[in-house]
Amino acid sequence: MTKWKPLGTTATQPPSGRPRHMTGRGQRMLKRTVRRSHQLSAESIAKDLQTWCGLQMSPTTERRELHGMGFHGRAAASKPSITKCNVKRRMPWCKSTPPLDSRAVEACFLE
Repeated sequence: MTKWKPLGTTATQPPSGRPRHMTGRGQRMLKRTVRRSHQLSAESIAKDLQTWCGLQMSPTTERRELHGMGFHGRAAASKPSITKCNVKRRMPWCKSTPPLDSRAVEACFLE
């Protein structure tokens, strides 16, 4: 009754909103591409998808899809290089400290 009164039919109506640009197959291919080489830019991935499966999309759309899949662009943590002064202090410490054998390492993790 709720469908019949306003529409005059019980047939399924077309969905509202714009259809998605990427299909499930395209999303799987995008995910596979990013997992294989995670340091590629969005522009190069968009070009690869266009040549492989004919999907033409902007890098912005691609980034949006990747964010929806849980991939976010993150810069690696910067690690300071060891200075000459630190090297001088570190070498004697390394030479004086005995190396750990495998039994000592296992004992540390099993206890």
